[in-house]
Amino acid sequence: MPEYLAPGVFVEETSYRAKTLEGVSTTTTGFVGPTRSGPVCLEPDLVTNLSEFEQVYGDGQPLVFGATTMPNFMWHAARAFFSEGGKRLYVSRTFLPLDTNKGAATSPYAPVDATAELIAAKTADSKLYLDGHARYMVPVEVQRPEDPTKPDSPLKKVVENQLAIRYRHPGAAGNLRVRVSAKLGRNLLGVDANGKGVLGTLSQNDLVWIYGSQPSETDAKKMEKKGDLYLAQWNETDTAWNFKPKSGDSVSIDELVVSPNSGEGDTVRVVTLSISLLTLDGSSEIAAWNGLPVHPDHATAGMVDSLFVRFANTPASIGDARRTPLVIAKHVEIKTAFDVLPLILGGTISTPNSDNTILQFVAKEETTPKSFVDLILTGGHDGARPTSTEYEGKSDPTKLYSTGLKQFEEIEDISIVAAPGITWGYAGEPQKQANATMALLIAHAEKMRYRIAVLDSAQGQTISDVRNMRAKIDSKHAALYYPWVKIVDPITRLEADFPPSGFVAGIYARNDVERGVWKAPANEVVRLATGFESNISKAQQEVLNPEGINCFRFFEGRGNRLWGARTISSDPEWKYVNVRRYFAYLERTIEKGTQWAVFEPNGDHLWANVRRTIEDFLLNEWQSGALLGSKPEQAYFVRCDRSTMSQNDLDNGRLICQVGVAPIRPAEFVVFRVGQWTADRRG
Repeated sequence: MPEYLAPGVFVEETSYRAKTLEGVSTTTTGFVGPTRSGPVCLEPDLVTNLSEFEQVYGDGQPLVFGATTMPNFMWHAARAFFSEGGKRLYVSRTFLPLDTNKGAATSPYAPVDATAELIAAKTADSKLYLDGHARYMVPVEVQRPEDPTKPDSPLKKVVENQLAIRYRHPGAAGNLRVRVSAKLGRNLLGVDANGKGVLGTLSQNDLVWIYGSQPSETDAKKMEKKGDLYLAQWNETDTAWNFKPKSGDSVSIDELVVSPNSGEGDTVRVVTLSISLLTLDGSSEIAAWNGLPVHPDHATAGMVDSLFVRFANTPASIGDARRTPLVIAKHVEIKTAFDVLPLILGGTISTPNSDNTILQFVAKEETTPKSFVDLILTGGHDGARPTSTEYEGKSDPTKLYSTGLKQFEEIEDISIVAAPGITWGYAGEPQKQANATMALLIAHAEKMRYRIAVLDSAQGQTISDVRNMRAKIDSKHAALYYPWVKIVDPITRLEADFPPSGFVAGIYARNDVERGVWKAPANEVVRLATGFESNISKAQQEVLNPEGINCFRFFEGRGNRLWGARTISSDPEWKYVNVRRYFAYLERTIEKGTQWAVFEPNGDHLWANVRRTIEDFLLNEWQSGALLGSKPEQAYFVRCDRSTMSQNDLDNGRLICQVGVAPIRPAEFVVFRVGQWTADRRG
């Protein structure tokens, strides 16, 4: 209560309304599985269309797992999801490193350690890196002690990688071309009214190229610069810029030749790197970065911003970690820009080009100056086909990362989960892994309570095969769909069959938006479908439907439709998908919307407020057609009073509210009874 200590007029704000509940989203989906590119250990980013998916997780080209090539089911599932009406998608990428020498999986994937970047190993007789990342290494012959523990140990020559450029994420999609050039900025050296040299904007440790003409006779003491690299260093004592060469004494601005006439005198131009990421054949540019400072300790306005910071192994933000495709690492002995430039360009500096925009260099064993160098990233691969272990994932709180389904445990918004492609090749060796992964999806959905797992049948299954698959699983938090959907593959431009889960998740989302989560997601057109792997007849569905196997069917004049909405639960109370999902919607909405009640005084006023809040929400649901009953009293009840709580509950701080609703179940069997009627019969 406010305090009134002095006489006066006091105006206060108060509320006479009950709290309101806002329905939570039920359309956000999570897909887990292998992709062409993208982060494995980072928190998944929300994507809202196929273009955003491709920017992070790559295109739809097939995945190569050792000697096996598999369609890119995750890309196709994302395409189907958005085409069928989905809006929000999280993706958890699975990746299993491959022992390229043995053709078998190695240890689980973990983030690349920055300290080990320069010693990333390949297996013997292999051109592929063990961790799956494509790289370009710059080896240099250096002198090292034979025994580092002894100060007087004799030196020996060894070859070490002094610089490494790596594609940030594992996968064959990282085998690309990196084009590097040294760009020259405008001339920063000018002359003031007194004839003294002045400089434009410089930053500490800027690498500059100083080039000049012959000094005049009156400037005999001036230094002639035929062209060389210097580091810009601010002299606090003289409050002026000095230029430090790789060796020798620094040069002050007073030692440079200045002229008011254009084209005369020295020029001072900042050297920065431009890096472009191209396709392997160099025909298309994927990304480009300009104006990258060369010196490792370069700073602008006090912020270190060199190319090693821009392409750091651990960037400043998680957004950069997802979307910056390159990592550039250097040996600890690389201290200055004079060390970096020859390593990354692979040669010695020559002269600028004719228009003074690019600093040319001469590569080793060549004589012709070049304007750029192409560095080829190699050794990236898609690993081995992920197993149930990768789908389950792991969470390492000490290193602050998680993988697989563990990533989805930290995201509250997800309502639908699926693992497209796990049943590919089900009749063979992958069957055990597929069954284990389906069990993990179900366990995840049950653990998270407000989710449903969309399960795929296997390609080429017969009626008895899919019934055998269904017999092994039982859950009110999962639904199984059969058969696979036939579409025109935009990659091959041929018809092909793909798992149902991507299409079903999109149909769920479309149904929720257009009608409501309470409406059964069935009798819906499959927009992308040109047909199905097999045409299910009514007699066949009469066998499958009672067992909770939802079918896709073709109807003459009505197209390709999803024709089933049952869970795989043996409990008849949770027979229908829409009932399960609607209760998840109600429970999550009530949980999220009544957090304000925690620690409020547990008495009649609070109970009435809670009742009124939930009743207002359920009234709106009934008016929308989500609940059964001709009047509200038949559709729902809310009790929160002494009848629901004992004194023991009150003493232990428990508020117990009972909510009952009469959900709408689908008219799965529409029966019209038609009989003969005589004209003289009275009603």
